[in-house]
Amino acid sequence: MLCCYCVFVRILEEGLLPMKKRIFDIIQIGNKEDTISKSFDIFIVVVIIANICCMFLETFDRLQSLYPFFRVTEIITVAIFCVEYLLRIWTAEYLYPKLPRWKARLRFLYSFDGIVDLFTILPFFFLSGFVAFRMLRVVRIFHLFRINAQYDSFHVITSVLYQKRNQIMSSVFIILILMLASSLCMYSAEHDAQPQNFQNAFSGIWWSMSTLLTVGYGDIYPITIVGKCMAIVIAFLGVGVVAIPTGIISAGFVEPYQKDMNAGVHPVDIERIGEILVDEQSSYINRTVNELTNEFSMQIYMVIRENMTIVATGDLKILQGDILIVQASNLIKKHKK
Repeated sequence: MLCCYCVFVRILEEGLLPMKKRIFDIIQIGNKEDTISKSFDIFIVVVIIANICCMFLETFDRLQSLYPFFRVTEIITVAIFCVEYLLRIWTAEYLYPKLPRWKARLRFLYSFDGIVDLFTILPFFFLSGFVAFRMLRVVRIFHLFRINAQYDSFHVITSVLYQKRNQIMSSVFIILILMLASSLCMYSAEHDAQPQNFQNAFSGIWWSMSTLLTVGYGDIYPITIVGKCMAIVIAFLGVGVVAIPTGIISAGFVEPYQKDMNAGVHPVDIERIGEILVDEQSSYINRTVNELTNEFSMQIYMVIRENMTIVATGDLKILQGDILIVQASNLIKKHKK
């Protein structure tokens, strides 16, 4: 009996293979060429935003009359999340084609996307339970990251952070070292004067964080001369420390845009480049680049003069001993003449 059931399930799944593959293509995020898949992504984004808006508006006591509507909307959106979650488990074999079917589904369950999907659903069923489950409702917001991760705008951010991860980690390490050192110094200077504020080293860490990161909450501040002098130095260090990761990330954002701008610019083929030495008998001496260009139809790219490489601007005068970097066709014509 069990064997017949297994055969029936296998035949059923084999018959549903084309439909399963199509469902996977639709729910797979970021397929811009598929209109239905892109529409599904937009639909899921709308559902997530509706769910988050209801969760946000439920915190207002003045909107108690709309609580039933919020509840119905939450039930519908969570039901859509459940269906999507089950479909992703069902089609996980296409997401991990090298794994067996059961391993692919298990792999999806403990992947980042699978965990986010699960935590999106769980708080609805355990909303009246532990505080941790109620806090998990915020995880629904991270569901949007998964939608946006495949598109260009978000992809640029993630790629920059990944490429600069070593530099960012180094700057964070420097910040942590300075934070720890400044907290211990401030605790030593201020503990005797105001033990209620600087009770331990953690109080110093809170002060150093707000100072080094230029937040400046002002709930804890030094009152001794030594503490104030150290605070001045630490505040100046904080300005430089915050600028380190900011500069790294900013430079990382500039690089892809510079690559895009230079994508259509191609260097001149080396085979089309020639050199002309301006000797003492040359008629090029004391002539400008514009004059040579007009008279000989010569395209001059650069001028090598002693140890300098000079861009061939129009009013640049050619001197004896210069080497002209010109288009090779002009060089051929000159030799033919």
